[in-house]
Amino acid sequence: MGDWFVSSPAWQVAAAGTMYFALLYFAVALGGTLLVRALTRARFGRVIDTRPLPAGQVRREIRQACVSIAIFGIGLLLPWALLRLGWARLSSDPSALRIVAEIAALFIWNELHFYAMHRLLHTRWLRRFHADHHRSHTPTPFSTYAFHPVEAALLGSVPLLPMLVHDFSFVALLCLPILSIVLNGLGHANYEFSRSAPARGPLGASRRHHLHHACYGGNYGFLLTVFDRAMGTALPLDAADYRLAKRAAGT
Repeated sequence: MGDWFVSSPAWQVAAAGTMYFALLYFAVALGGTLLVRALTRARFGRVIDTRPLPAGQVRREIRQACVSIAIFGIGLLLPWALLRLGWARLSSDPSALRIVAEIAALFIWNELHFYAMHRLLHTRWLRRFHADHHRSHTPTPFSTYAFHPVEAALLGSVPLLPMLVHDFSFVALLCLPILSIVLNGLGHANYEFSRSAPARGPLGASRRHHLHHACYGGNYGFLLTVFDRAMGTALPLDAADYRLAKRAAGT
C-alpha cells in the first residue's frame, strides 16, 4: 500500500485521499448520531446542551465539511511530495510492535498539534477564520470537519513534521486521520458518555469541548487535558452555566 502511494500520480493520490476522508467523515458523523440516539433511548448518559439547533445548521456543516475533505485530500500531495523527493521515507516491513508504538506517538503528536493550532486560531490574526467553526454554538457530530479552508489547511498539516524526523510505517500514518476524526467526533458529540455527571478524564472530552463552543475560548485540547492544564487554559465545569442561562432567557 505504501509503495502504491509513493508511485501513484498526483491526481490518483488526491482522488483516493478525498474519498478516504469523505468515508471517515460520514462514517463518524452518522455513526456518532446513531450512537447518541441509541444511548439516549437506553438512558445511558445525557445530552449536554439541549437547546434546539438553528435551522440549516447540519446542512451548513456538511457543506463546509465537503470543502475541508477536498483540502485534506489534495493536501496529501504534501506528504506524497516529501516521499517522492526523498525528504521522508516509509519504514519497510515494520513489526507489529513498531506500528503500535508509532500510532501511540502520533496520537500524542496529534493532541499537541491540535492544541497548538487551536490556540493559534484563537489569536486576533486568525480568529476570523475559526469563527466559521464557532457558528455551531451547539456542536454536532457533523461539526467535525466544518472548517474555514484556512483552518482545514492548518489542521491538515499534522503529519508533515513527524515524517521529517522519523520513518513511519504507512499503516501508522494511515491510522492518524482515523485517530483524529474519532477524537474530533467525540468532542463534538454533545453527549456525556457516562453514568455519572459531569464525566471526567477521556469520557469528559465531549463536555470539555462543549464548554469551548459555549464560552468561545479555553479547553483547546481534545482527549488529553494535560496541555490545557499546563498552559492554564482549562475551563471550570460550570464555565458555561451563566452564558447558557442568559441565552435561554433571551438576554
